[in-house]
Amino acid sequence: MELENLNIPAINQFASLYISQKEPVTSFFHYNINRPDVFERRLEDLTFRDFPREELTECIASYMNGLPKGDKVEESLHKLRGGAVTVVAGQQAGLLTGPLYTIHKIISIIKLARQQEEALNHPVVPVFWIAGEDHDYQEVNHIFLENNGRMEKIGYPERVIEKKMTSDIPFDKAVMKGWINDILQTLGETEHTNDLLFHLNKMVDEEDDIVRFFAHFVMHLFKDTGLLVVDSAYPPLRKLEKSRFHNLIENSEHITNAVLQQQEEIRNHGFSTQLELTKQAANIFVSLKDERELLEREGTMFKAKSSGEAFSSEELLMVLEQKPEAFSNNVVTRPMMQEWLFPTLAFIGGPGEIAYWGELKKAFEHVGLNIPPVVPRLNITLVEREVGKKLEHLDLSLLGVLMEGVSIQRERYWNSIKVPSLEDNIDQLEQLLKERYVSIRNSAEEIGGGLNQIIDKNLSIHLQQFEFLRNRADKALKARHDKTFSDFTKVENSLIPNGGPQERTWNALYFLNKYGVGFIHDLLSLPMEFDGTHKAVYV
Repeated sequence: MELENLNIPAINQFASLYISQKEPVTSFFHYNINRPDVFERRLEDLTFRDFPREELTECIASYMNGLPKGDKVEESLHKLRGGAVTVVAGQQAGLLTGPLYTIHKIISIIKLARQQEEALNHPVVPVFWIAGEDHDYQEVNHIFLENNGRMEKIGYPERVIEKKMTSDIPFDKAVMKGWINDILQTLGETEHTNDLLFHLNKMVDEEDDIVRFFAHFVMHLFKDTGLLVVDSAYPPLRKLEKSRFHNLIENSEHITNAVLQQQEEIRNHGFSTQLELTKQAANIFVSLKDERELLEREGTMFKAKSSGEAFSSEELLMVLEQKPEAFSNNVVTRPMMQEWLFPTLAFIGGPGEIAYWGELKKAFEHVGLNIPPVVPRLNITLVEREVGKKLEHLDLSLLGVLMEGVSIQRERYWNSIKVPSLEDNIDQLEQLLKERYVSIRNSAEEIGGGLNQIIDKNLSIHLQQFEFLRNRADKALKARHDKTFSDFTKVENSLIPNGGPQERTWNALYFLNKYGVGFIHDLLSLPMEFDGTHKAVYV
């Protein structure tokens, strides 16, 4: 593998300004990540806070029981119990690890933890916080594959109608195995396919829900790195969070108002906001009759948004005491819960996360917290050797493709191979015919009898034939140059599928099937720095 750093601004203007640490965006956070002493300052700030280290470590160890893990996982648990700080990232549990950016997040926390442990001479542990409490099943139940020159969405066939937390969604083992087998057949057999299929089938046999399946696959890939994983919906973790949910319930109105105030300030600086929040938002979900429901405040009452079931504050706190696992956070309160639980040296986030974390500053302050240093995750594009050769053959630059796509270059190529004389002759003949039909129509008006309609229809048929001729000529010309157009499509599908970043569409399974699990270790070994540049990795 070879690494190239590219300067590509973030699509999100807010995130782009944050990466370069420019005002006014930096004013929405508590730490300037470009200061050379930012992590030393954060480490010192953490020494003044208390964390449930023993209970949290036992909880993570319990959750990871049965997952693949090497000696370094035990080392990380020992470090966390004994005073380590953490680098944290989180993501939903996508099937087969979901989009590539999930893998990029995990690589980011591992690499930053290693770098800062050495720089600070203090133990630092990477933690991946799986958002198993989320209920948007449609976001996690599919992958994309390239098939016959197109990126196709391959959905998992089992349906889920209820708004359940993904941690509560089981899967049929036979259906899952069949789905995985179909995907690997589409990808094509390689020297790594049988081993990959064996391990995936083993995971399916050993796990029962899609979050544990996700966690198992992640640890299969990263078991030797010291990575710790935990599901935000893990019931023992909920018990540990009970007092914090108590705080969130009692302060729900103030937290919402703080976010709304921060959003107004951000909009006053010309930015759009990410979080959709009403003044009635309580920012907490509760599971009622197997469905996850968002709570809203109505006066002194809390009301489930869908079912309408209502609770007084006292009743809600009583439910919390009896069944803490029924409660879960939304996008506003999850970062706060994460900050209460973990001694977070840094949070790793993507562009969207950076934007909405900036909306939480006043809410964090209200509950006595600071937003931790938010470090942009590593943005990576994988460039296979075959794709690299096509870039060279098409005289395309990687930077140009990632920033502008291939449409302009493809159109330029198309114009260069057209036969002008053929197009000119067709255009001239079409124009001549139109002029003659004007004359015919004028003459026919003297006769009447509805001839005008027949003449117009007749002209329309001729014009359709001209269009048919153009299309057939274009089709024949494209067929003659099919190899080049296929190369454009391959580059597009590989690097900017569906017009967006590779990491948002492609799944790691394609690369694991082609290059093996060692592919992950090779990525981790590259000298990637958190310098705001885009990482092009030539495979």
